[in-house]
Amino acid sequence: MHAPYLAGVCSRYVASPDDTKDVFHDAMVKIMQHAGEFSYRGPGSLRSWATRIVANEAVNFLRARRKTDFASLDNMPDTPDEPTPDVTEITPEEIHSLIRKLPDGYRTVFNLYAIEGKSHREIANMLGIKEASSASQYHRARNMLAHMIHEYRQQRQQ
Repeated sequence: MHAPYLAGVCSRYVASPDDTKDVFHDAMVKIMQHAGEFSYRGPGSLRSWATRIVANEAVNFLRARRKTDFASLDNMPDTPDEPTPDVTEITPEEIHSLIRKLPDGYRTVFNLYAIEGKSHREIANMLGIKEASSASQYHRARNMLAHMIHEYRQQRQQ
């Protein structure tokens, strides 16, 4: 019942479909192994608990691969603020697809902050980066995503 939603959570963090399947599988195994530790706290508590496990598993996967060096993103120049695009003409699936195109570090911070509702302090602790780095990467991810949405809309109008 929650599997499609949880697979979507996983794919927000891990760009490669093959890696997404592997991470999702590992997360589901972990959920089953720790099912006895779950305590019901009302409607939605199972979904929240499972979502946290999937998100943590995805972040751990990205950290373990070391493909993304979050610290190296700190040295990238700031991008100018992009105007916030009107996203009413873009479907959630299209936005999800654009988010998946963000660099791993940006995508991870963006998902943790904007979608999972984590604070920059929590993100910094999870990823082993500075709180300011989390805020900076989120800002850059938002700008990059706004630019991607703007380009996407222009291409659709042609």
